[in-house]
Amino acid sequence: MSATVLGIADDRALGSSLRVVVTRPGSLLAAKAAVDEVVAAIDAAASRFRPDSELSLLNARPDQVIKVTPLLAQAIAAALRGAELTAGAVDPTVGSAVRLSGYEADFSSVAPRGAALPLVAERIPGWRAVRLSESARTVVIPRGVELDLGATGKAFAADLAAAAAATAISRGGVLVSMGGDIAVAGDPPKGGWLIQASEDSAAALSDAEETISITGGGVATSGTTVRKWTRGGEVLHHIIDPVTGLPAKSCWRTVTVAAGTCVDANIASTAAIVMGAPAVAWLERQSLPSRLVDENGSVHRVAGWPDPAGRATRSS
Repeated sequence: MSATVLGIADDRALGSSLRVVVTRPGSLLAAKAAVDEVVAAIDAAASRFRPDSELSLLNARPDQVIKVTPLLAQAIAAALRGAELTAGAVDPTVGSAVRLSGYEADFSSVAPRGAALPLVAERIPGWRAVRLSESARTVVIPRGVELDLGATGKAFAADLAAAAAATAISRGGVLVSMGGDIAVAGDPPKGGWLIQASEDSAAALSDAEETISITGGGVATSGTTVRKWTRGGEVLHHIIDPVTGLPAKSCWRTVTVAAGTCVDANIASTAAIVMGAPAVAWLERQSLPSRLVDENGSVHRVAGWPDPAGRATRSS
């Protein structure tokens, strides 16, 4: 039997790698065009690195009732939902904390090493401080609060982009990967979409890496080993613990989750890093198949994540 021929386009978007894959190669141009349109809209609405983005302008106008576009309202709603589902472990009001930790620009522009930063543990304002009316599309951000949609933004974009591409091509299936946040839509290839579980989304495909198959929804990986930098000899990263306002100190270096949407997968994977050891029981309760890699490199598979050795998955 011949292997399925796929159409693949690689690019850069939202500060990370972008890959678009279609099951019908002739539809690749249409799919990529649909994805590019979504990416451009998300960048204009929700980038914290663009001073002219809608989010940056919103953050600059505290204590005011601001009318926002449907897209930004949807993105903020997704972020607030993530905070509610995780009891605040994933919180969009970490903007100032992320910036003060050294992540002030697109990651490609962040210096890998630098002088020590005056970091002080301080609980972030918290997602309940944000007032969003989805029906009226209005947002009020109190003074001192800075929204950062990074924890859900790329996954949100991947879900929207995959859906838009599937509509554009009308037949076949599409996979969209935004820096390793993966969403699929339409009809999957025979045997499903093969997804490699790697600590680095930019890693080359390898038979030595663990692979799963999905037919719908999304997969997301969060970790502390790739987007990191050093200040004054201290290694910092982009996942903030809302309790301390500092980069999370976690027993996990990487967490990969499969869920009904890429956003839900990303919410869970990020929350697991912040939660630490209690994440195992939480993921089990949510029935979210997950692969957690601890600081020593040991792999823990929970909630039905398949074991490549054929052993039954069990809670750690």
